[in-house]
Amino acid sequence: MAPFGKIYSYPGNFRVERAQVVAAYNGLEVPLAEDFKMGVDNKSPEFLAKFPMGKVPALECADGFCVAEGGAICYYLARSGPKKDQLLGTDPKTQAKIDEWVFLGETELIQNVLPPTAMVIYNGFPKDNERYDKCVAATERALKRIETALQGGQKYLVGDSVTLADIMVAGCVFFATKVIIDAEIRKEIPNVVAWAQRLAALPEFKALGEFNLLETRIKP
Repeated sequence: MAPFGKIYSYPGNFRVERAQVVAAYNGLEVPLAEDFKMGVDNKSPEFLAKFPMGKVPALECADGFCVAEGGAICYYLARSGPKKDQLLGTDPKTQAKIDEWVFLGETELIQNVLPPTAMVIYNGFPKDNERYDKCVAATERALKRIETALQGGQKYLVGDSVTLADIMVAGCVFFATKVIIDAEIRKEIPNVVAWAQRLAALPEFKALGEFNLLETRIKP
């Protein structure tokens, strides 16, 4: 079976990993474009003709259709296969709850997980202890919101099966285990940990890797 498309990005981009989980549920193959050089190829006239902002991830499908922005890519892949009803819901209320979690992931989680992680991982990112602490506190608040939703034996964020809500939020949570989510925080969110480990065991979630059990939070 030919690939559904290819994704342009740098290695280890969690936004790509989420897209590949969505694709796995729909039986779609979307590998990373080979020999792509970030900072070079995304500035070329050929790339900018397809993706004018020059951003990654960027999806180019086998039929020539192109779409950028991580969230939009995930929604397109979710709509493009047999599991679309499971992933996106079939009624307006279910769809709204899935969207609520997707947007929480894109705002409350990504916006607060990225700065502390970048301070630790990327040498050129400005170190700012005050910003680090504020972002970590905001991340903890979002994690506790997820913890509340998973109380009472709830296995998934919406309904009784994996949806786009789980995939999009899990991508952020798994990324947060690189620097922020340590043993101390895990004590306060046991349901989140169980949910994440349950997802990590599913074959479709292989792209996200393991749920990292960081012992102590890493500071810049």
